[in-house]
Amino acid sequence: MLTSVSPMMQHELTQRLMSLVAILAMCGIVVSSTSLQHHYATSKTAYCDIGETFNCDIVNRSEYSSILGIPVALIGMIGYAALAGLATMYRERRETPAMLFGGAAAGLAFALYLTYIEGHVLGVWCILCLSSLALIATITILSGLVWWRTRSH
Repeated sequence: MLTSVSPMMQHELTQRLMSLVAILAMCGIVVSSTSLQHHYATSKTAYCDIGETFNCDIVNRSEYSSILGIPVALIGMIGYAALAGLATMYRERRETPAMLFGGAAAGLAFALYLTYIEGHVLGVWCILCLSSLALIATITILSGLVWWRTRSH
């Protein structure tokens, strides 16, 4: 039970969760930067073009791939970088767990919106986008756990 764990062990577990969030956020930067490269590329993406159901090129070059001229993949890179920064450089601040969870939840909501666009508007799925969705969902769960654990202290 968590109440029987010493404060030092609780702090260590929180630090490990923050490190895991940072690692996942770095993976998100890699996935988003790959998507950004495909956004600007003119050639076909072989590994991402799997029949009529999966095609990253259609998704990454659609009218929904930019917001006010800013590529969605770049927004993802910035968001993941912010989460990585919070989970590393600012991890000791009292307000960080709430900010981390709020940022991750906002990222998850945005990713779910984009996933809806993929499936119900474009009618194709992007493997990179689905990978990013899995990453931000996991980050949200982990950061929610960190926030929940630290808010009672």
